[in-house]
Amino acid sequence: MCGIIGYVGKRSAVPVLLYGLQRLEYRGYDSAGIAVIDKSGKNIIIEKQVGKIKDLQEKLWNKKIEGHTALGHTRWATHGAPTIENAHPHTSQKGTISVVHNGIIENYLELKEELIKKGYKFRSETDTEVIAHLFEELYTGDLLETALQVAKKLEGAYAVGVISTYQPDRIVAVKKGSPLIIGLGKDENFIASDIPAVLEYTKDFIALEDGEVALITKGKVEVYNLEGKKLEKKPFHVTWDVSVAEKAGYKHFMQKEIHEQPRTIGDTITGFSSAKMPELFETLKNVDRLYIIACGTSYHAGLVGKFWIEKFARIPVEVDYASEYRYRDRIITDKTVVMGISQSGETADTRFALIDAKKEGALTVGLVNVVGSSLSRETDFVLYTYCGPEIGVAATKTFTAQLAVLLLFALEAGLERGTISHKEYQRVHQELLHIPSKIEKILNNDEKIKELAHKYMNADDFLFLGRNINYPIALEGALKLKEISYIHAEGYPAGEMKHGPIALIDEKLPVVCIVPQDRYYEKMFSNIQEVKARKGKVISVATEGDSRIKQLSDDVVYIPETADELYPILTVVPLQLLSYHIASLLGKDVDQPRNLAKTVTVE
Repeated sequence: MCGIIGYVGKRSAVPVLLYGLQRLEYRGYDSAGIAVIDKSGKNIIIEKQVGKIKDLQEKLWNKKIEGHTALGHTRWATHGAPTIENAHPHTSQKGTISVVHNGIIENYLELKEELIKKGYKFRSETDTEVIAHLFEELYTGDLLETALQVAKKLEGAYAVGVISTYQPDRIVAVKKGSPLIIGLGKDENFIASDIPAVLEYTKDFIALEDGEVALITKGKVEVYNLEGKKLEKKPFHVTWDVSVAEKAGYKHFMQKEIHEQPRTIGDTITGFSSAKMPELFETLKNVDRLYIIACGTSYHAGLVGKFWIEKFARIPVEVDYASEYRYRDRIITDKTVVMGISQSGETADTRFALIDAKKEGALTVGLVNVVGSSLSRETDFVLYTYCGPEIGVAATKTFTAQLAVLLLFALEAGLERGTISHKEYQRVHQELLHIPSKIEKILNNDEKIKELAHKYMNADDFLFLGRNINYPIALEGALKLKEISYIHAEGYPAGEMKHGPIALIDEKLPVVCIVPQDRYYEKMFSNIQEVKARKGKVISVATEGDSRIKQLSDDVVYIPETADELYPILTVVPLQLLSYHIASLLGKDVDQPRNLAKTVTVE
């Protein structure tokens, strides 16, 4: 999730940029850079560095860069590894235009090919450089007019800031999908990805909406739609302090990341669709076994993925903890695929197990959230989630994005292998496209779930029950609760409850039952009756309109109806919120729970 800052005014721009970039560090990044139009207005000075802001500051030490119009950027790699060449800002071929960008340009390969034919040379692997060259190619003599033309050619989600020596007194900003705000000052103005970047200088802002283009000088701000019509924008005033603003008003990063899931799932669906991998899916035609290896939450994603891959692609799947798989007597042939799932792409157990499997002849596939990570480089093929950095240690948005990728992988493999029809593919795919809006609806019940958390926060133990494809969600719900609240919790297949765990049920035990109206509903209903017969406290996660479940439940959290296969992506969200609110009410360190790290790079 890149960070953007831009400044135009009377101050020396470099200190403003560096301050803003530091305030955006929470977003996560792997490189940073600045572009400053010098005092003559004829040159753009570019300085970039891989690493942290302090590394960029060290590079700038004793360099006297003076200018009053400038852009800064922190990059979280999506297209190309973290290198100085790939770091932002990017410049046009003549060096007269500089661009920073947050988001993904879906049609960048098509645009890049057109520009190469016209003689443009590319110095990076990024989609952003296309924008810089496109501004030069389409330049009309007016930066704003050019931005309107460029915006009509770009497909995807993006926020863009542009400066040029042609008109050195201004910044042009374009927004579609990715956040971008304008900070309003006296004889100075700003653009930024988020309010903290400029909160030191102003508390008055304009929020750009999708399809809007802004012209910013030190004395004025004008906003237009893509047709060039000038819009009236009402500024807003904030009273936040910087520490709160970094979390966009949320108390914790985990809470923020839970609420980001509609966007991150949407971005991941788009990213998967634009990343064509015919060779991978062609290879899957001859595969007779697929192993999924992972740790923690990623392991639970793999368990859900097993159901989808076996159903749609008809490939037998085994899911194993990476730490166990590595030391098994593995059976690997030239028809074996091993998929490793890791948010960071650096999880040691998963990496080493994949390396061993590859040496033994398996085709390896990585599913990661971090471009350029070790796992992404070491596997034969790599699938990405498009979540931006996940700061909270307990995974939330990366889990649901992993589910989206696994479902899309299963559908594509099934289509290639001829095990599902185009009609079936479209049925499931279309329902997946509705999932982000359905999660939004669940998130609107946040306060109700917080009330439940208050009711059950003092319980010593929890039991989570689910069946079939929702059994892994019971495991994930239990893991989330124990990770951040330190309350003992167990996830179990509901049908196995009578084979042991039922002995634990009494009037003090909350039992969270995942009971959507799918083909296993009646079986789950019977299991809940068994819990109630032993006076357990039943919290049901159920489908909207299910009044019958109220008869047996102490509390019900409703979720929207969806296709049976897609319920796990919805049922997990209330469990994330329940765990979060319990931990928060108990005063735990939600974002950095004891003994845990975000990336586990040791065995």
